[in-house]
Amino acid sequence: MSTITQPLRDEHRELFPHVESLRAAADAVDEGSPADVRRAVDAAYDFLSGHLIPHAKAEEAALYPVVGRVLGAREATATMSRDHVEVGQLTDELGALRARLSSGEAESRELRRVLYGLYALVKVHFAKEEEVYLPILDERLGEKEARQMFEAMEAAAHEAKAHAPGRSQGAAKGAG
Repeated sequence: MSTITQPLRDEHRELFPHVESLRAAADAVDEGSPADVRRAVDAAYDFLSGHLIPHAKAEEAALYPVVGRVLGAREATATMSRDHVEVGQLTDELGALRARLSSGEAESRELRRVLYGLYALVKVHFAKEEEVYLPILDERLGEKEARQMFEAMEAAAHEAKAHAPGRSQGAAKGAG
């Protein structure tokens, strides 16, 4: 049975393997070769900066205002927005550690802390959306409003991807 929020559930399903790769990257820090660790950290950073953070920006722009309105309280999503801030800060930390990997200066403990922290935070964040917000929207949101919300989310994600770190404007325009 399809729900009104199925597009967001499908997007989360596509993101879940990448979220799991954050844990795998953390596991590999002391177990993998330096080249394997570098590849895993690069993939984690690229996922976070190029996909997850644009997804979060789209939620801030289009999903959370609808949730707040439906619940009758704009503040209803404040804790979720705080999760997004922390993901951004940890992604910045990962970027700095990633830069230090090349020179051999990155500390394994710090790298594991950031990767495991991101994994736990993102996994719980998705669970809160899936288990709390989406059922409420399924119950209270009409098809037209849901369609408008998803169109606004797509536009916001596209815009965020166009300005993601390390992406050229031309490369980002085809992203969606």
